[in-house]
Amino acid sequence: MRHAFKRKFKNEEDGFTLIEMLLVLLVISVLIILIIPNIAAQSRNVQDTGCDAQVKMVQSQIEAYTLNEGSAPATINALVPDYLTNDQISCQNGDNITINNGEAVRS
Repeated sequence: MRHAFKRKFKNEEDGFTLIEMLLVLLVISVLIILIIPNIAAQSRNVQDTGCDAQVKMVQSQIEAYTLNEGSAPATINALVPDYLTNDQISCQNGDNITINNGEAVRS
């Protein structure tokens, strides 16, 4: 019986047809086309959220500076190097952080 089973499928070719391969490639291409823009949009959203958090951190350093020095800093550069590093005065997405009326703002 085992021998009959082998004989029955012996003449079939192994592998995929060209049409099957093209269909698989089409499905993969459609998935990639749908997924890539969503990933790019999420990346921008993550960077914006990170910049908002960095602005809040700069604001807390402005308040610490004000408590120690008696007045708010005129520019964000007044916080470097005692309160912030040079990397912390701008966001990773390229937005700059400035001080406007004693408040940290994105510009």
